[in-house]
Amino acid sequence: MELFDSHYYIKRSAIVKKIVFNNRTFYAKFECIDEPLTPLLLKQHRDRQYTIAVPLVQNNHTNYLVLEYKGEEYQRFYHLIKHLFKTLDISTYHIYQGKTTERLQIFIKVNNLTLEEANTQVQMLSNTLKEKMTKKWKCLPSSSLPTEYNIITLPYKRYNG
Repeated sequence: MELFDSHYYIKRSAIVKKIVFNNRTFYAKFECIDEPLTPLLLKQHRDRQYTIAVPLVQNNHTNYLVLEYKGEEYQRFYHLIKHLFKTLDISTYHIYQGKTTERLQIFIKVNNLTLEEANTQVQMLSNTLKEKMTKKWKCLPSSSLPTEYNIITLPYKRYNG
């Protein structure tokens, strides 16, 4: 997977930035580090010494749509996603396990979409999923979130169902 790697975010234990966006206030716990990711940082993330996230949007464009599920029905969500993607003829995607067993991250490869186009596509997927099960996932990127929130925590391992 080739995510944007010009900078990364590291999770801190306290709020590092207050962000006002579209008349809403966000409090970020992820600090932006203006350096490329290194193999050592990736290893420390996998060893759970740090929680590292990367940006999904750069210059108002993205190469991935992400659905992140967190809930006890993760196996059902996994099978529902596989069926939905087969029905929609989506074949370029990866499913990973997040920090816990009950967290799945689905990365769908797209070709340099604008934030608005990506937001429309990911909302369409989310609405289709909502017809089948209770919403316990978030969709990224989102035009309703500031840049500092259009980030995704790096996955820990591939999910095999």
